[in-house]
Amino acid sequence: MVRIGARALAAIWTALLLAASPAGAAERILVAFGDSLVAGYGLDAADGFSRVLERRLREHGFDVRVENAGLSGDTTAGGLSRLDWALSGPADLVIVELGANDMLRGIEPAATRTNLDAILRRLVDRGLPVLLAGMRAPRNLGQDYVEAFDAIYPELAAKHGVALYPFFLEGVATRAALNQADGIHPNAEGVKVIVEAMLPVVKRALENP
Repeated sequence: MVRIGARALAAIWTALLLAASPAGAAERILVAFGDSLVAGYGLDAADGFSRVLERRLREHGFDVRVENAGLSGDTTAGGLSRLDWALSGPADLVIVELGANDMLRGIEPAATRTNLDAILRRLVDRGLPVLLAGMRAPRNLGQDYVEAFDAIYPELAAKHGVALYPFFLEGVATRAALNQADGIHPNAEGVKVIVEAMLPVVKRALENP
């Protein structure tokens, strides 16, 4: 029988614990894929959605890197066209946040649905866990448009079996104190509100891909 000293045994036990714990796990990659809302339009890099989310996840014990794949002005069609090169590497979770610019440009909801459907299908086919961040149309666009647009996100999330955060701007939309002068893009405080509201959903998605 081989005898193992107490110091060696303690070292082995510590190594096993680290390998089995989140702290000992490899860094996970989360990709925020979307438009100016995740790109951090008008903000210092440290105050953008990706960096704030990364900090909060790390504070909650997640060894994670959040990559900013946001592009200001992007539509769902633009997102679909750049999807393959923007997400060419591995990812443990992809947050898809697109559609706001479609709505602002009055693009038909059917076109937005088709593009988002294709984006989700490609990601799911690659085996990438997805969290779909929804958007809501302003009520002044008319009932028909609002109903058609708002229904896109829950219906596609159910179709593709991906996690859903119903409204990316929850708690921030229309609140002047949380938005920049344009009334559309969140300021630094607004980003904090968005991240805090999304944090439980993101954590669940990372824990249960």
